[in-house]
This record gives sequence, C-alpha cells and structure tokens, in this order.
Amino acid sequence: MSATGSDVILERMMSLHPKIIDLTLDRVWRLLAALDHPERRLPPVVHLAGTNGKGSTQAFMRAGLEGAGQRVHAYTSPHLARFHERIRLAGDLISEPALSAVLDRCYAANNGETITYFEITTVAGLLAFAETPADYTLLETGLGGRLDATNVVDQPALTVLTPISIDHTQFLGDTLAAIAGEKAGILKRGVPCVVGPQPDEALAVIEARAAALGAPLLAHGQHWHFYEERGRLVVQDENGLVDLPLPALIGPHQLENAAAAVVALRTLRYGEEACVAAVENVTWPARMQRLKTGPLIDAAGDAELWLDGGHNPAAGEMLASVLADQPPRPTHLICGMLNTKDITGYLRPLAGVADGLIAVPIPGEANTLPADVTAEAAAQVRLDASTAPDVETAIRRITADQPGARILICGSLYLAGDVLKQNG
Repeated sequence: MSATGSDVILERMMSLHPKIIDLTLDRVWRLLAALDHPERRLPPVVHLAGTNGKGSTQAFMRAGLEGAGQRVHAYTSPHLARFHERIRLAGDLISEPALSAVLDRCYAANNGETITYFEITTVAGLLAFAETPADYTLLETGLGGRLDATNVVDQPALTVLTPISIDHTQFLGDTLAAIAGEKAGILKRGVPCVVGPQPDEALAVIEARAAALGAPLLAHGQHWHFYEERGRLVVQDENGLVDLPLPALIGPHQLENAAAAVVALRTLRYGEEACVAAVENVTWPARMQRLKTGPLIDAAGDAELWLDGGHNPAAGEMLASVLADQPPRPTHLICGMLNTKDITGYLRPLAGVADGLIAVPIPGEANTLPADVTAEAAAQVRLDASTAPDVETAIRRITADQPGARILICGSLYLAGDVLKQNG
C-alpha cells in the first residue's frame, strides 16, 4: 500500500462513528469477538488511567522496561503528528504496511456496524499487539476507565492510576468522586494498583473500589513516598529506598510521574537498573518540550521556544509551577484550545507567571476555540492578550518586541501536534 494507505482507511472509519458518543463496551466486545478475541492473547498488560500524567508515566515505564532488556508494546492517544505514534510494537512505532493491514482487517470484521473511531482503532492496536511477540503491553486509557475501549483485559499484571482531576465532565461526571469512580473502573479483582497522588475525595472512591475487588493498593502517601534531595529523586516504597537521577522530563509534576513509574517497576520486580533507565532514557514529546531546531526556531531567533499539550486546570497549575522555577525571562504564551475545555481554569494559574498571551486557532480542528474567545478568557484572568492567525505569526510578533523572550506554545495536544508537523 502507498504511504497514505492508513490515512485512507482511517478516514473511512470516521464514517462509522455514531452521531452521539455513548460510552459503552458493547461495540468493542462485538468487534473483538469477530476477530477471535485478540485481547486474550496479549503479553502481560499494565493498564494506566488518570486525568494527568498517564502518558508520561507510561513513557517512564516503557523506558525502564526497555532498559532492562524487555520488548514492550505501548498504546497511547491522541497522536501528535502521525497516527502511527499510538501503536508501538515491541519498541518501534508500527510500520505503515502493518498499520494498514490491521486497520483493513478491523474495518472488514466490523462489517459496516456503528463504532467510534477510538474504539475501532483501539481494537486494531490490540490485534497488532496480540500478533507480535513482546514481554509487556502498556495500555493507556483514552478519557475514562470503566467504559474505555482499552478496558477489556480480565487479568492485567498491574494497574496504575495517575492524579485525577476535573476533566471531560460531559462523559465522566462533574465531581471528583464521579470521575474517580470511572477511572477506578480499570481496577481488577486481585490485581495490584499503583496510585499516584490524589485528592482525598478521589482516593476515598479508589480505596472503596479496591476493597470491593480485593485489589491490593500501593497508594502515594501511604505505601510509597518520593522527594527531591540534592538534585536526586528519592523514592521509598515497601521494597525499600532507591536514589535516582532527576527525570529527563522537566517539571515538578514529572517527579511524581517518574516516582509512580518506579513503584510500578519495583512492583513488577525490576531493580535499580530499570529504575535508572526509566528516569534517564524517557522521551515524551509535547510535555514541556524545548524546541531546538526547525523553521519555528528560525522564526524565534534568540527566544526560548517550548511546547506543551496539557489542556485542563491541573495542567495549567503544573505549567505555572514549571515556569516559576525557570530563570527570570519575559514569558509569553501562544495558546490554542478546544471548545470542550475549561479555558478559564487552565489559564488562571498561568496568569501569575506569564507576561502576555497571543491566542491562535488550532488548524484543521473543527472544535477549535476561536482565537478571540481565547483572548477574552485570558483578559478575564488579567493576562495581556491579543490574537494571531497562526503560531509562526505569533512568534514573530513576540520576538519583534522582546527578542530574548521565553515562549510557551500551549493549550492542546492537537495544537502541539500541528506545531511538531510544521517544525519537522
């Protein structure tokens, strides 16, 4: 097939999407049965859910397992530049021929029935994982847990819950307790669960679910702790203490993601070598990523250019803490968001650390928030705001006034993906 073969099939799959998304596993079970249940033939599964940090935690785990010589499948969403990023087979992004083949098989097996894009592509990932030898499968949920298309494995080796906060309220509920109940739906009877730092309300729900299932919890603050000391990350759990380099990913929130991954690795009985590899070898684009080459860097000149795809209030708080820790420099945001997000909640913490914001639309995205609406929201939280038609124009406008500025492009993984495409 041509290099665009998978794109053609993915576009065809969009026509199967129901008019209204209703979270259910019925469509997924139907298609899995038609494909002879690939979910039953996976290498040992680690299933991750949470509002923030699940992608980074998965990336730390993958680096650690691979550092210990293991072959690792990994499933994540959404992708940034190419769909292939969602499916990593035994360490490598799925090839175009392999992706086209599994997508074709899923499309044929679905036989024209209604199914969401995420559901059918998740089944394609599971089919690819089942047919490629590996030692582990890392599955990241989409937006929920209980009714997420990834939640089809009866007996994973381990589950992981990263920090839970308010997001996707139209699907998961508008309280922390309701959202935590959905996320905790990945817990399985008798299967250990590593729990990252949680609000008390969320933790109470998780603990109740674990008790009902007899699922052993390893909860932050009770069964494990972490702290930074003398430029090192120290993690202590029921297996003892491990002293590690600081994570390669930037920001205090990445300490907690790395620590959760280390506890997960140690629960799977991996030692210090895997833990060091986890924090040193991790890569995860668009998570406070410093851009250093490409056309946008040429436009930025002497300015620092950073990229982050976080998009909810908790992500805004994390970014604000990261920026506050940076050496003093005029700091400007270039922000584009979806109209389904809490833009005021996201921007409020950033208002204290940014000198200004230029709002942009997300190219090619039907649900983009208009730039003038983003700018109005920024003004409401007392950020000096204006609009630009695109990211490069915004960069040039900022650097014309402040050549040595720090510029953070932020607000959406879809915007981040477009930036990475533009920047090569």
